[in-house]
Amino acid sequence: METPSKTLSPPWEALILVATYLDAKTLAISSCVSKSWFSSMSSDHIWKPILATHFPSLSTLPPSTAPSHRLFAIAQAAAKRRRQKLTKPNLSLADLIFTISICSSGSRVISTAEHCDTLFMDPPGVFRFRVSWDGVGLEEGVKEMKVMWNVVLKGWRGVFTMMEFEGKVHGGEMCGGGGGGVNKVSVGILSVVNWRYVDLEDGLRYLQHFLLSCNAL
Repeated sequence: METPSKTLSPPWEALILVATYLDAKTLAISSCVSKSWFSSMSSDHIWKPILATHFPSLSTLPPSTAPSHRLFAIAQAAAKRRRQKLTKPNLSLADLIFTISICSSGSRVISTAEHCDTLFMDPPGVFRFRVSWDGVGLEEGVKEMKVMWNVVLKGWRGVFTMMEFEGKVHGGEMCGGGGGGVNKVSVGILSVVNWRYVDLEDGLRYLQHFLLSCNAL
């Protein structure tokens, strides 16, 4: 009586030969069949041309950085996220308070707290605000200063330090003032990609990442 022959896996040479004709999605699915299939379907020899076609800048990275199939998966996931429509931020300006403290020569010169929805947006639709105060202004000229800008979630349910700077600053550079000195500053979120201030919704989405992680509105 003949015994049924065991089903043998195709040799790895055949797998790699077939794999060169498959697209990225089919390759990823095929690599889940078994360890030997994963080893064959994940070969840099197969994935390098695919990576170079879809994400040329990543294909020039040193081979020791990461396998080509891994780089492709990371880049593909990032591309999908960029194509997704951004949701409206859960924060609004009415939920936030800006606190600004300016010290010079070891003493506090300015300390103010302002509700964001009452501030002047400069320009409209951009996350850049003008904060002014009454009373003594900062003197013109270069001085050693310490500037702190915190964003507070209303009710003190959260606080995030946006800026903490200490060094020499020209009073007029912070924002112009009158003859009595500087009595206003401009604060905002600047994108390092294009060196422009981000729009209002992007700024709120950025802040909610820090302020709403452990809080709910």
